Amino acid sequence: MKAPRNRTIFLSEEEIAKYLKRTIELREKTSVSEITNKTARGDFFETVKFLPENFVDLLILDPPYNLNKNFNGMKFTRKKIDEYSEYLEKIVEAIFPLLKPTATIYVCGDWRSSISIPLVLEKYFKIRNRITWEREKGRGSKTNWKNNSEDVWFATVSNDYYFDADAVKLKKRVIAPYRDDAGEPKDWRESKNGMFRMTYSSNVWTDISVPFWSMPENTEHPTQKPEKLIAKLVLASSRKGDFVFDPFLGSGTTSVVAKKLGRKFFGIERDEKYCAFCEYRLEKAENNREIQGYRDGVFWERNSLKKT
Repeated sequence: MKAPRNRTIFLSEEEIAKYLKRTIELREKTSVSEITNKTARGDFFETVKFLPENFVDLLILDPPYNLNKNFNGMKFTRKKIDEYSEYLEKIVEAIFPLLKPTATIYVCGDWRSSISIPLVLEKYFKIRNRITWEREKGRGSKTNWKNNSEDVWFATVSNDYYFDADAVKLKKRVIAPYRDDAGEPKDWRESKNGMFRMTYSSNVWTDISVPFWSMPENTEHPTQKPEKLIAKLVLASSRKGDFVFDPFLGSGTTSVVAKKLGRKFFGIERDEKYCAFCEYRLEKAENNREIQGYRDGVFWERNSLKKT
């Protein structure tokens, strides 16, 4: 029994079996319509060869980081830097034919993975930036700096790409509320939640909360990405109706966010339990399009949005 305030998603064996029936397995070449808004259950390298070409507008690539990790019994072992680079390049090679010439790519990684990521991306794409986001969590260390951040590398297939900076502005609390000579607020507004100004988002994000036990999006997945994080990528680099693809879907955050924001989606996940989490969350998104920290088309700083 979980505590009353614990909103983590748990599924019974019967529920897992129920939601797995909504997933698909690919064994032959498919069309875009056959995979639209679906979750494919299976190994990435086996599944990707059955996908159509040139259908992806936005790729969210979140492969296993270069560290030792247990994903529900499936273990990933840390590799040497050149070995991890080779592993990552095999993934990119398999995905590249699926991308439209105007596609955008975001690749997630920690500091160790980020040694390899740009080395691979520069062979295929135009690297635009590296976003670093504060995880807000992290184990302490007496022999090293506390590991408290992750990276998201931003790249495009070509110079013809979509980016909407206005869609991802951050509503920041005003510390020094300057006024003009007439006494009017200068570049800020006052509301019931306090004094705020809208600012363009930089490549350092400190407003993200990692999913934890009191958040309804939280699952048992060990490296689950926050919906707010993925929402920023989706809103900045895709239009409504665009196709978002996540080949290492995990518990489904990318698909769930794409659905909530009116995009088409498709994802691949090899673990059956995580596939079930994804389908459960997609079902809940039918009636609940809320993304924590994002309201009325605005991203709020962490802990600055009061309950209404």
